Amino acid sequence: MSALDTLRFAVRALRSHGLRTALSMTGVAIGVASVIILTSLGEGARSYVIDQFASLGTNVLIVIPGKTETTGGFPGIGGVPNDLTIADAQALARDIRTVTSVAPVSNGNETVSAGGRSKQVMILGTTAEMRDLRSIEMRTGRYLPEGDWQRGASVAVLGDGIARDLFPGTGAIGKVVRIGDFRMRVIGVMAARGVTMGMDFDQIVMVPLATGMRLFNRSSLFRIMLQHDPQADVERIQANVTRILTDRHDEEDFTLITQDSVMSAFSQIFAALTAALAGIAAISLIVAGIGIMNVMLVSVSERTREIGLLKAVGAHPRQILFAFLTEAVLLSTAGGLVGLGIAGVSLEALVAAVPGLDATPPAWAIVAALVVSIGVGVIFGVLPARTATRLDPIAGLRG
Repeated sequence: MSALDTLRFAVRALRSHGLRTALSMTGVAIGVASVIILTSLGEGARSYVIDQFASLGTNVLIVIPGKTETTGGFPGIGGVPNDLTIADAQALARDIRTVTSVAPVSNGNETVSAGGRSKQVMILGTTAEMRDLRSIEMRTGRYLPEGDWQRGASVAVLGDGIARDLFPGTGAIGKVVRIGDFRMRVIGVMAARGVTMGMDFDQIVMVPLATGMRLFNRSSLFRIMLQHDPQADVERIQANVTRILTDRHDEEDFTLITQDSVMSAFSQIFAALTAALAGIAAISLIVAGIGIMNVMLVSVSERTREIGLLKAVGAHPRQILFAFLTEAVLLSTAGGLVGLGIAGVSLEALVAAVPGLDATPPAWAIVAALVVSIGVGVIFGVLPARTATRLDPIAGLRG
């Protein structure tokens, strides 16, 4: 038989058992679709987290109280926090020339009320430098005033969402809000921004640093954020920060977080997670391959007369082997292509339902899924094909 004859033989055999063929293809299609969808979601989650860190800018360092690891850990988790003070932040701003902005941060949750409306939100105490460091845009009014970090005015900048909640239909600028036991005048409203790095900027209130620390009766900072010159030597800046704070505290009781270390850690975590999800989904391809093997074994038992006739007219065992292998490969390949179609439609539906979700399947996942699906057909088609080649032609003609 020629290659074309072998292909026709396999296609005719698959078409003669349409329901069986469709069920086997469905198994492969589900396996391929599962691999593509799960890897796409894993890659999308990784891209989202990395983009969130990248939104800080590529030249940001964060100092947190307490000693913990910067590789493979999450900022602020682990270790016993020790005080970071306003004086520490001032020392960093004063002594490191390549640092362009230093923004100390204190935070807490408190109820904000005005005109009979109230809402509990995050209160962020910080300085004017935070605006450039986090690229904050104002919808109306102005941002926190510059001045002495140790002295805070009773003013507040509202997120877009909380401003609309407290002052629906009216402007918030110049109005007074009560934050806990403090009365503060609204001087600005930030432009709508949404959630960045787990912080909803639309539902946040920013106050001067000293005001925020008095509000929560704290002397310790939550974070110190530093922005440096993009051309500066990052390792040298890290060494300077470590030296200055260690000299001030007499020990290294803080953790310096760099974007590169955090992004690298998250990339490794999500890469492992994506691989695990792909491996779990691939199990369904193995199950589908076993189904193909069973279908082909049944097909061999039902076509003993046909196989016996082929042998009787001089068909070589290798030709019969290739004919049945071709049938199994066609079955798995068709299932793989259908699975790609299902994955594409499903991902488009997910993206439409969840705006902002990045669910683009990686090229390696598509190639790997197709290669594995074809490989499943080859591997699990060998046993039925060998069974067909070993059939005695006389016994086959007798049925």
